[in-house]
Amino acid sequence: MECSRCGSPLEKPGDYCLRCETRNADAVVVHAERDHATLTFLDEEEIVGRTDIATTPEADADLEGRRVRNFAGRIADEVRRKRPEEVYVAGDRAVVQAVRADLHYDVYRVPEDDPVAAVLERREERELDVVEKAPSEKIGGTHSTLIGGRVGQRAIREVAAHPHVKKVIPGPIEAGGSGARGGVRAKVTRADDNGNVRLLIRDGSSVQENRVVTTAMDRETGERVRDDLNEALEEADLAG
Repeated sequence: MECSRCGSPLEKPGDYCLRCETRNADAVVVHAERDHATLTFLDEEEIVGRTDIATTPEADADLEGRRVRNFAGRIADEVRRKRPEEVYVAGDRAVVQAVRADLHYDVYRVPEDDPVAAVLERREERELDVVEKAPSEKIGGTHSTLIGGRVGQRAIREVAAHPHVKKVIPGPIEAGGSGARGGVRAKVTRADDNGNVRLLIRDGSSVQENRVVTTAMDRETGERVRDDLNEALEEADLAG
């Protein structure tokens, strides 16, 4: 493949051209299984290339953890070669989490039955605005007390860190009745007609409902953000 701007040969399809500093793939879709990953490179709605990376799982737990990190590092290296604007992931949770940790990109999860088709469909829609603020700057409101101590604060920050979240407004802490699951757990509710959601944090029998203002413009796009937020909570072991 040649650079779309200067025509210089690229080592791999979709690589960023160092000669004329041109991006030749603006998105990467990573479909990762435990022992194999397929990376698809997109330039707008066109597939410009694919790369497969394989690895062999280890029986020993310590070796397996190291193997997953190395596998994720190889995937991340391929992503960085493209310098994309967006990265989408699907598949094995441990591998996906390790890839997220290795990349300094906003990484979005998509359905794994056909992740490339899901991304192409999403890219045809109007893209949501990105909020360039630190998570701490997005949290505020009348109620300053957060439920669940440090774990509850971590759940709030996890949600506030999402690029399509404008503001998180903590609500009052209320009794949630008996029989609640022990520990601090968090869940994002269905989006309203304006695309905004609620973050419910439970700590034993108490619950706090936090309003989350997003850049979504309707229920459908709000559900997209909701899925991303619940996935982030799941990967941070906070969902429930």
